[in-house]
Amino acid sequence: MVSSAELHPVVLHHIVNTLGWHDLRPLQQAAIEPVLAGADALLLAPTAGGKTEAAAFPLLSRMAADNWQGTSVVYLCPIKALLNNLLPRLEGYASWIGRRAALWHGDVTSARRKQILRDRPDILLTTPESLEAMLVSANVDHRQFFSGVRAVVVDEVHAFAGDDRGWHLLAVLERLTHLLGRPIQRIGLSATVGNPPELLNWLQGSALGSRPGQIVAPDLARPAVSGPVPGAAPDPAQPAAQAVPAGEIQLDYVGSAANAAKVIAVLHRGEKRLVFCDSRQLVEELGHSLRALGVTTFLSHASLSVDERRRSEEAFAQERDCVIVATSTLELGIDVGDLDRVIQINAPATVASFLQRIGRTGRRAGTVRNCLFLTLTEDALLQAAGLLLLWGRGWVEPVVPPPEPRHIVAQQILALCLQEHRVGDRLWPEWWNGLAPFGRGAEPIVRHLVAHGYLDSDSGMLFIGPEAERRFGFRHFMEMTSVFTADPEFNVLWGRKEVGRVDPALLSGEVEGPRLLLLAGRTWRVTYIDWRRRRCFVEPSDGRGRARWNSSGGASGLSFALTRAMRSVLLGDDPPGGLTQRAKDRLAVLREDAVDIVHPGGTVITRDPEGDMRWWTWGGFCTNATLAATLTGIADEGQRVDEEYLRLRDDVTPEKWKAAIAGAVLSLPEIDDKALAGLKFGVALPRRLAIATLASRLASPEEAAAVLAEPSRWTMR
Repeated sequence: MVSSAELHPVVLHHIVNTLGWHDLRPLQQAAIEPVLAGADALLLAPTAGGKTEAAAFPLLSRMAADNWQGTSVVYLCPIKALLNNLLPRLEGYASWIGRRAALWHGDVTSARRKQILRDRPDILLTTPESLEAMLVSANVDHRQFFSGVRAVVVDEVHAFAGDDRGWHLLAVLERLTHLLGRPIQRIGLSATVGNPPELLNWLQGSALGSRPGQIVAPDLARPAVSGPVPGAAPDPAQPAAQAVPAGEIQLDYVGSAANAAKVIAVLHRGEKRLVFCDSRQLVEELGHSLRALGVTTFLSHASLSVDERRRSEEAFAQERDCVIVATSTLELGIDVGDLDRVIQINAPATVASFLQRIGRTGRRAGTVRNCLFLTLTEDALLQAAGLLLLWGRGWVEPVVPPPEPRHIVAQQILALCLQEHRVGDRLWPEWWNGLAPFGRGAEPIVRHLVAHGYLDSDSGMLFIGPEAERRFGFRHFMEMTSVFTADPEFNVLWGRKEVGRVDPALLSGEVEGPRLLLLAGRTWRVTYIDWRRRRCFVEPSDGRGRARWNSSGGASGLSFALTRAMRSVLLGDDPPGGLTQRAKDRLAVLREDAVDIVHPGGTVITRDPEGDMRWWTWGGFCTNATLAATLTGIADEGQRVDEEYLRLRDDVTPEKWKAAIAGAVLSLPEIDDKALAGLKFGVALPRRLAIATLASRLASPEEAAAVLAEPSRWTMR
């Protein structure tokens, strides 16, 4: 029976009588003491491990016992769909003690927002961007609205910490803390990560060292490892091999999306299957093929309308024999009902992502977690095998914030001036409570903002300038609260119903006959394009349309760890789980073809009869970008960086090679103007600082140094 005397009696009563629980899960029991004590905490458990309740039950107990008033808990999620999914649960839990929860994000109507402002909920579910939008909005009295905040819960905290949204989140929390003039308890929820202590330290922000913090992870049978990696240079500190994690894994090679659809159509009939793809285009193509084969299929990705995604997810949750094809939008714990199978097309780029996906299965008693990999290309087969090799050895990527977030510093200073209307030109660092990099070291950025009109300065005060109004002022500065640049897309409308959004290139290229689009797994004929308002009108059509979206963002490519694991597979290491005969046969061919480009003793340099020279580092994208910038005297100029090799000049000899390596001084990768354009708020930085920011994020100096230190073997192909 539940015996948690520390919880409020009313909360405890409802756990037993309303939920019908006879006991709490280990994480939920272990979280009670630190959360009730007001400590910052990182709660770790596998997907569906009860993390939300582990935070909610003790917070509601404190709310009732200490009579918290107003909005006292802010619950942050990385995506709106997860907030929508969580709202009914948190509404129910809050009602136990006569309290309320409410949702605030971009899809919430203005009428509902006005109601929330009139009658503040006890728990506010929102995103960091919407939280900042409330701070800067002229319609929200942020001092009054947030005056009662005592705790912040950050769900899927690892999804924030590894990119610029994490810096933005931390900066907004520091501003909220300064606004209140007192600490706010911070509770992070996450699945398995490779470096829990560092993640907790990151979450505490400026309070690190001044407030207690605790990692709570009783559900994890064994700690994750974040290094060394399989295939790296020998390391005497490398941990001993661990038992393969539990789960039914199978790796197959099918060769095409059409073949993948045929396999899915005949496999696991009568079961509910979630299929992950790592591009919206592949989601559309696979969904269309499955429907053509008579499979009940639903789709979910970011370029579908909110209503379209919601209909798909709700219908999928209610069906039994069906498939939903999705991008990572369904990776982060959104409830899609009782799931039987996870199928992965090709492979995700990280072990952490794979853990999130396989964690969607095995939730019913008597079932186990499972994942079927259907790879479409040889490269994807090798990547999936390398990923499973890392997973089998208990390795998970460390969550590392991107370095040098100078553009976020610029954004935050502008947002602060928008929030407060005017800020003292010597007092602005106080708003971030000493958190680097938002302190005095950012003064060159402030001077640049003033010099170029983003800020005005008068009588010792800073306020929004004309250039910030011009660049970011439209839609009431809505663009100011988002740290990513999104590619422009056209809204697709069927009558008054929005279907989703498409890349404008699909609407501008020449076509023979009608212009057909593939969206929501269906084919549409374009009937009219409104270029000024960026929308097009469609009607259903036969045939097969085209799907396309540009990918935007920072550096792409595989990591050092994953690329080295792929090398280990080519050298003979077999991944855990079952391999179909097709996968075994194709992997044997890959190993035979790679005999000249991998060697257990170090790297390999090859030269073919045409003089093409390649240095097979197997170092990953960032490592090879760093090596290309470092070895300019022998590296081929202007080459496209590859994860596996670096192209060398055709006149390089072993002697020139040795001289270049001996004198190598590691350099930062070069940055082009296209990359700079993708750095939102980079325009508000001095160009040299914007370049330095991106270069530091592309660099991988430790791995590059390790590769340079390895022996190299020369061979003719």
